[in-house]
Amino acid sequence: MTGETTVRTAVRIHGRSTQRKALRALLDGLPHHGGHLLVAGEPGLGRTTLLRWAARSFRAGPVLHLGPGPDGGAHVTVEQMLDALRAASAAAPVLVCADDAHLWDAPARTALDRAVRRLSTADRVGLLLSVASDRAVAPEFARLPVVHLDPLTPSGAAALLDDATDGVAAPAVREQLLAEAEGNPALLVALVRRLSPAELRGHRPLPRPLADAVALAEVAGGAPCGPSAHARDLLLTVAAAGRAEDGTDVDAGLVHDALRHLRPEPGLGPHAEPGLGPHAEPGPGPRAEPGPGPRAEPVPEHLVLAGDRLRFRSPLVRRTVHATAAPERRRAVHRALAEVLETGGHRLTGLLHRSWSLGGPEPAPASADRLAAVADRLAAVAADGAVPASHRLRATAYARAAELTADGARRAERYTAAAEQALLAGRPDRARPLLAAARDSAAPAAVRGRAVGVRGVTELRDGPVGDAHQSLLLAASLLAADAPADAAAAALAAADAAWAAGDLPACLATLAPEPPHRPENPEPGSDGPADARGAAAHPAAVVHDHRVGMRALLEGRLDRAGAPLGQVVERGRTEDRPQTLLRSAAAALLLGDVDAARSGGARALAAARQLGSDTLVPQALEYLAYAELRAGRHPQARTHAEEGLRTALRTGQRNTAAHHRAVLALAASIEEEPDVVARHVTAALDTARRHGLVQAATLAQWAAARADLGRGRPYDAADRLGLLVLPGPARGHFAVWRLAVPCFVEAAVLAGRQEDARAVLTDFADWAAFGADPQAAAQLARCHALLAPGEHADALYRRALDRHDEAGGDFERARTALLYGKWLRRRRRPREARGRLGTALAGFERCGAGVWAAQARDELRALGAAPQGTGTGAPARLGLLTPQQLRIVRHVAEGATNREVALALGVSTRTVDYHLRKVFAALGVRSRLELARMVGEAEQDHEVRGARETRRVGSYEKTGAEH
Repeated sequence: MTGETTVRTAVRIHGRSTQRKALRALLDGLPHHGGHLLVAGEPGLGRTTLLRWAARSFRAGPVLHLGPGPDGGAHVTVEQMLDALRAASAAAPVLVCADDAHLWDAPARTALDRAVRRLSTADRVGLLLSVASDRAVAPEFARLPVVHLDPLTPSGAAALLDDATDGVAAPAVREQLLAEAEGNPALLVALVRRLSPAELRGHRPLPRPLADAVALAEVAGGAPCGPSAHARDLLLTVAAAGRAEDGTDVDAGLVHDALRHLRPEPGLGPHAEPGLGPHAEPGPGPRAEPGPGPRAEPVPEHLVLAGDRLRFRSPLVRRTVHATAAPERRRAVHRALAEVLETGGHRLTGLLHRSWSLGGPEPAPASADRLAAVADRLAAVAADGAVPASHRLRATAYARAAELTADGARRAERYTAAAEQALLAGRPDRARPLLAAARDSAAPAAVRGRAVGVRGVTELRDGPVGDAHQSLLLAASLLAADAPADAAAAALAAADAAWAAGDLPACLATLAPEPPHRPENPEPGSDGPADARGAAAHPAAVVHDHRVGMRALLEGRLDRAGAPLGQVVERGRTEDRPQTLLRSAAAALLLGDVDAARSGGARALAAARQLGSDTLVPQALEYLAYAELRAGRHPQARTHAEEGLRTALRTGQRNTAAHHRAVLALAASIEEEPDVVARHVTAALDTARRHGLVQAATLAQWAAARADLGRGRPYDAADRLGLLVLPGPARGHFAVWRLAVPCFVEAAVLAGRQEDARAVLTDFADWAAFGADPQAAAQLARCHALLAPGEHADALYRRALDRHDEAGGDFERARTALLYGKWLRRRRRPREARGRLGTALAGFERCGAGVWAAQARDELRALGAAPQGTGTGAPARLGLLTPQQLRIVRHVAEGATNREVALALGVSTRTVDYHLRKVFAALGVRSRLELARMVGEAEQDHEVRGARETRRVGSYEKTGAEH
């Protein structure tokens, strides 16, 4: 084992903030105590780069790099290593880095493990190791805390690509590089280095395959191989089977049967199970017990056997095994898999492997007809909706069929179908390069229209919505002649893009009346299953009715909007297609039928999950969460939006994620979580501003203002909301700003801006009369009560409460009851005020509106009434506080000033001020004297209970001794 000192050079890292935070914690603690950390990740994810960053960042002492000796053995004893480390750490902390520790031999690993075990925390030695996760972690390192490296996020990979290319890569080339690298930074850099300047700029075609055997083996550190021919075949068979499963785990039985077809030599009979015995262990550990056959072997260390499923530990290694295999052997493995699958009735996967067993995209003339026939069969089976298959599998099948297709128009059509399926599978990163491959001037207008439409839908979910609007309009024009139903669906999607952008004129123009001819059924396409293509997923009648009703609604003609939108809602009650159900939920929201919107959203979610359409799940969750929010069910909205956010981010739908963050901000705005509100608002606005999402931005800004209002900051709330609701160029989204008017009126009245409040009530009255918002009539009466003279306010508040009883919704009714209770208290009508405030408190607590419940408690205490729902004893009320707040309270109770508390706890006075405000609100106290009295009562109660407990325990002990 050898060591060397560090030469510190600049290290640039993309997308590793979580991992760097963990390493920084280790480095910052070394001046006081030792620590250990293991960095694990598949080859190419940046383990070495991360260790170099840590070495460069460590300034408190020397950095020592350990590695095996020239022959792989340990050249120092454990005692020598310990003596050297302890001597060095006596003068200053020491950071020890050991990169690629998985390559060390057993004696070197054992020596390092023994040294680590004998180092104490007093020895200021930090050990930072890295191992590749494409194999089992050695037992010597398994006990160390681990930091895992995952593939880069799309944004992190894009930033790395821009750095590596100086931003000169053509958009289509950029998309293909990002898709091919799959978040592996080293592979991404290797692919860039492989391209010429002309290829990088899109002036010349890219090499095929883009990630070839050389590039993959370079990043993976060579081509993995097993200890025997059987092990190598097992690795290759799992890798080949994974191609049809998108790299996920594969059926061990399928692999076993394929190996029997592949190696039918004597000694491996039809009932043998090579390497897959029932007790097989993964990795280099104990060998498998003999299976039924004579040649059972352990599963190679690059594989994991879990139950009846096999998978590679590393996707990169899986790709490398497949790419570096001999072409003849690779085709033989695919042929064996095809025979097993076709025998078992798996038509699509069997055909797919059969196509891979026949050769590449440029076959010899003698086999061209055979390959063309396979391509046609593959596309036909992929288009058959009766064949059970995931969207990912259909996408792979269409793409392979396109590769084997010589005709340019047919090839473009199949690449487009593959892109449609990839998008439905929640893989826009795969859809974009497929669309790039589909570009062909010889393709008919309908095929080009479908491709442009998929591009527009991709941009609608993850890109500037203005671009999406134009792409979808172009798709509608290209599809109009040959596929009018698809054209209508594309136009409706273009209206969705204009809606998201808050562009009312563009939305109205897009929703212009359709041509007279309107087919009742969508026209079938030559390629693409019925549930994959735009119009086919939306029955023509649904598209037409939604379009007519949406336009009438935007024009203010509710009498003409109700019937067609109602038809869309009704169809959702009997439909099972997620796209139709999503339209039904959207139409219900437009009509203000919140119950139907919740039902439609829930059914769309179930249908999307059942079909395995990952791209539709976050959209269904968006409609469902928004409907829950409109119904005043904030906890349920939060639950659905949290799941929607996770799914949207996982499937690359940043625009959908921004909407979910806006809903989360609105849900949190009624709770006592200002930091959560701020985090979601910031994230939502970051995407909304870059992609032109005016609707999401308006919702997020409303959430921030409502949080200000709930925390007793009406001036800030009025300033924020004034930009959204007052006339002017900065006014919020045309369908959202009216929802924020009641908050603005309340904030403006409290801030002394009555004229501004009156200025928006005319529009809001029209909105309430429109009938699309069930809460609007009650909110309008409340707004008039806030602005009315004393002799009229009482009746208006009562009218508002009556309207709330008709509309339902705990939160809005509780807000009206709170304002009414405040008004009654100021009018010296305490008995009536107590009743209204108690009702408000119960309503807020029921819907989880903690910050508003605190306002109700404050008003009740001002009347001398005990706060409800918080317990009556001081200990119970103190139990509401966090540990940090309790520490501050105890110091204050002893008479300490805020500055003294800050010095004692090592925090800022601003932090103390913030926590004290929270404490006063939670406990209902208005002075330090009341707080000290409450703490004293709690301590007395604790002493009494302690004495009782002592007596009880003594009695038990005495009883036990007697027995």
